[in-house]
Amino acid sequence: MTDVVGLLDGQFTIGIEEEFQIVNAETRELQSYVSEILEEGKGNKLLRERVRPEMHQSVVETGTGICRDVKQARAEITELREALNGMAKKGGMRIVAAGTHPFSDWKKQQITDGDRYKGIVEDLQDIARANLIFGLHVHVGVKDRDTAMALANQVRYFLPHILALSVSSPFWIGRPTGLKSFRSEIFKRFPRTGIPGSFRSYAQFQTFVDLLVKTGCIDNAKKIWWDVRAHPFFDTVEIRVCDMTTRIDDTVAIAALIQALMGKLYLLYRRNLAFREYPRALIEENKWRAVRYGLDGQLIDFGKREQLPTRELVKELVEFVEEAVVLFDSHEEMGRIYAILREGTSADRQLRIHEEKKELKAVVDDLIEQSALGT
Repeated sequence: MTDVVGLLDGQFTIGIEEEFQIVNAETRELQSYVSEILEEGKGNKLLRERVRPEMHQSVVETGTGICRDVKQARAEITELREALNGMAKKGGMRIVAAGTHPFSDWKKQQITDGDRYKGIVEDLQDIARANLIFGLHVHVGVKDRDTAMALANQVRYFLPHILALSVSSPFWIGRPTGLKSFRSEIFKRFPRTGIPGSFRSYAQFQTFVDLLVKTGCIDNAKKIWWDVRAHPFFDTVEIRVCDMTTRIDDTVAIAALIQALMGKLYLLYRRNLAFREYPRALIEENKWRAVRYGLDGQLIDFGKREQLPTRELVKELVEFVEEAVVLFDSHEEMGRIYAILREGTSADRQLRIHEEKKELKAVVDDLIEQSALGT
């Protein structure tokens, strides 16, 4: 019972950030339109508080509030997508949810005004300008900083499994890349990205941050863009590894899986049965396999020291978190995880559409439709 109280006592809330493409309905290309959406959103309390610009003007980000459970998260995500779609349509635009646009060229995209974006571009130059990618970030509430760091250390092992479920970026500037998550390879050109190392305590992490700030590498910890981080300003662990998921159902299911995984790891932590930690280099091997093949490849089971089908290991993950799924009442969302395993990911669907239609505009048309499902 103490475990259950610990889980439900204001912790393991969910916050979800989604990065969307703004696409011209006629050309199907990315188009700068975020300023118009933000201006129109000023009259809508929901959008005024939860819609933000990103580095490129053809990108718009939404963020839910602090959601007590996945049901509330679904309601907020649906409401936000619905409102975004409505405002985009007024200007002849559409909203697309995917990790990359199939054929738009980053060199034609305008950078959003603002000191933050100008500073990043000045620092990183074309690495920043070319970062025309779209991700899904999931926050899970954890009050104690040292507990958050311990869970962030342990959850690293499962990040490739989660990425494999979310892959949605097989194309880049009009080319099939041969990868299911090309977004991951674009983003890794940024400094301070990828699978992080582990930290013994939050204090050790803070010492690391303080050194980077003191030596002028960063001005604050938000410029650490790892695939998972104990958030520097919120009482959350933030999972940042995912491609932007196309369907609302998939966003909610992956968020629920992340919540259940964090809950399960917490239960083990409370029982002094922490999940074994593996070196960053080994986890990166599995991440590459997820980037390349999505669900269709194999991941390494480092405990067994053998490679196994990714789908099989994701099923094992869902079984592993069952105790927390019961507590969070998210069996319906786990059902959607199994559906993704059967039907494939957004990347798989995009590749099928391209194979059938032989043109990338048809891929964008399908993404527009899939992104609006449920709204």
